[in-house]
Amino acid sequence: MDLLFYFYILPILYLVFKLWKWVDEKNDQECYIIDYQCYKPTDDRMVDTEFSGEVMKRNKQLGLNEYKFLLKAIVSSGIGEQTYAPSIMFSGREFTPTLQDGLSEMDEFFHDSIEKLLARSGISPQEIDVLVVNISMLAAVPSLSSRIINLYKLREDVKVFNLTGMGCSASLISVDIVRNIFRTYKNVYALIVTSESLSPNWYSGNNRSMILANILFRSGGCAMLLSNNRALKHRALLKLKCLVRTHHGSRDESYECCIQREDEDGKIGFHLGKNLPKAATRCFVDNLRVISPKILPLRELLRFVVVSFVRKISNKSPKGDQPKKSLINFRTGVDHFCIHTGGKAVIDGIGFSLDLTEYELEPARMTLHRFGNTSASSLWYVLAYMEAKKRLKKGDRVLMISFGAGFKCNSCLWEVMRDLEGNAGNVWRDCIDSYPPESLANPYMEKYGWIQNEDISTFKIPDEE
Repeated sequence: MDLLFYFYILPILYLVFKLWKWVDEKNDQECYIIDYQCYKPTDDRMVDTEFSGEVMKRNKQLGLNEYKFLLKAIVSSGIGEQTYAPSIMFSGREFTPTLQDGLSEMDEFFHDSIEKLLARSGISPQEIDVLVVNISMLAAVPSLSSRIINLYKLREDVKVFNLTGMGCSASLISVDIVRNIFRTYKNVYALIVTSESLSPNWYSGNNRSMILANILFRSGGCAMLLSNNRALKHRALLKLKCLVRTHHGSRDESYECCIQREDEDGKIGFHLGKNLPKAATRCFVDNLRVISPKILPLRELLRFVVVSFVRKISNKSPKGDQPKKSLINFRTGVDHFCIHTGGKAVIDGIGFSLDLTEYELEPARMTLHRFGNTSASSLWYVLAYMEAKKRLKKGDRVLMISFGAGFKCNSCLWEVMRDLEGNAGNVWRDCIDSYPPESLANPYMEKYGWIQNEDISTFKIPDEE
């Protein structure tokens, strides 16, 4: 009888042990954001209407038609007068950048954000196990990751990843790298550093598709501290629930719509093609198709199937290239939408597709207005706005959506671990009470609207004094 008892009980105990071990290992694989620090340059780097006009006048390649194009683009960009530019712009050397200009720009960001993040979290640089750096348009030797290791004297066995050319969606790619490392190693600290180098990448020609990058991109960056140590769960801000990456680089149209290249005169710039919205929409739809089942409740997915079937048999789908609203109600699985600030058109497009309210789009619109498009770091300025507005409560779910050259669309879902009310390092702390402003109207038209009535035969660019 005893032998028969052990014959039955031992397999059951073994299964219970294996189940417990599996659950325990899963707990060690969680990806937590412990803290993050967005970069805010000094006020002497602020770009207002007057300064923008001076910078445009310095480009002698521009004629009246280019000025009219720039005026229209700036007025409709959604960018305000308190964004930041690199130091090289204020010394008038944007046409003759040096390698040191790019490195100095990065050093300013590193010294500000990384030091603040480590000091506030109480983490020593020697405790960092993983370092992921993504700066798309500056590839230095030694790498920028090596520069950080040298600056902060990280350990010899730190695992290092240096990403370039990944575009505005690179920060979620960095998170994905860290998440995969967390599946293998326990009790790890990871530091992600994300920014863009503008100093060596100012376009000095007159190609309209490449001038746009000069208008949209501004200085910024973010440093993030992540861990899978379950003992730090009570300190964490967010926990990663899922992450989906979609890459359409195999399609020529998508690959070429957002690309660094030379213009007809050999001047290097960043080309933003007319087919960019179409490529972005296609990539966005494919990404949503994968992430939706991971983040939405079953009842909403079943409702979507029924509605889609009814619409199909009734032949009520929009024709051709008409914009389409999603048939899914993402609010059933998402509380907040953190959208990449690629431009006003990007925010409007996502808002229309997901049927979002102005309240839900407000964080992205205000971030674009205050800081501009800070490339891969822009998502974290949007998140900081939500935090500063005290919108993020324990248990809330935040959907991040980003786009990047390649063409890529990356998205992820975070769970808020505790009520967030904005810490002392929040980049919005000094100005959050003035947002949203009564009007987002851009003053460029008021200042330079006379260009619209100028005659091309008499137009001359004022000489520099």
